[in-house]
Amino acid sequence: MGAWKIGVMIESLQLGLRRGVEKAAELGADGIQIHATSDEMKPDRMTTEKRLEFVDFVRDQGLTITALGGDCGKGLLDAETNTWVVPETKAFVDLAVDLGTRVVTAHVGTLPRDEYSEAWRVGVQAAREIADYAANRGVIFAGETGYEAAEVLGRFLEKVGSPGFQINYDPANLVIKGFDHLSGVDVLGEHIVHTHAKDAVRHDDGSFTEVPLGKGTVDFPKYLEKLRAVGFQGFLVIEREVSDTPVEDVAWAVDFLRQFP
Repeated sequence: MGAWKIGVMIESLQLGLRRGVEKAAELGADGIQIHATSDEMKPDRMTTEKRLEFVDFVRDQGLTITALGGDCGKGLLDAETNTWVVPETKAFVDLAVDLGTRVVTAHVGTLPRDEYSEAWRVGVQAAREIADYAANRGVIFAGETGYEAAEVLGRFLEKVGSPGFQINYDPANLVIKGFDHLSGVDVLGEHIVHTHAKDAVRHDDGSFTEVPLGKGTVDFPKYLEKLRAVGFQGFLVIEREVSDTPVEDVAWAVDFLRQFP
């Protein structure tokens, strides 16, 4: 296997969409992820002409769109909110097709321990509907790790039972919630299709601090070794949610990840 493919979540740079894409290329990234929920990228604002123009713009920068962020902020565990979240997520899938990417990421919500609960049933039904729609369009709907242990998300994935539902792995989210970010790779294995490269420290009182890559609890050498072992060949997409020096932190992250074979 060759060197890791490195992506940047455009919003992490805090430069706006176009300048963020240009800066990601300047920093030596291979790809970008974009939130399709942002005003400029919302499907109802992205006309056919704008979609084609944006694809050309990204290609001219020498970048690949690794995924669209399609998180509406409501999860999929409430039947009432799903009446609009599900069709909106399908619109993100359609946008992904037009932009030439095959992954849409989102949190499904904090899964309950009771797999016979109404929230679990509603979540499975909604995720399956979106995933089947995505699969028919050649796209994967990737649920993000972090709100529950990997074992719980793995059981949810099995219940959904659609090839269109897979995993976006964020090791820092697991650290933040007090779960094992290394063993989770073994649990979710071949279902991991996209990742976020983020780091954090969880404090004794349960609070946390997000930090630049390599300065937190995520054991990147072991983590990346485990990703290789399960056959992951996708992107490591740098995400920096809170920073006073976002460009510097992303630049650091690109260089940090480049050191790993």
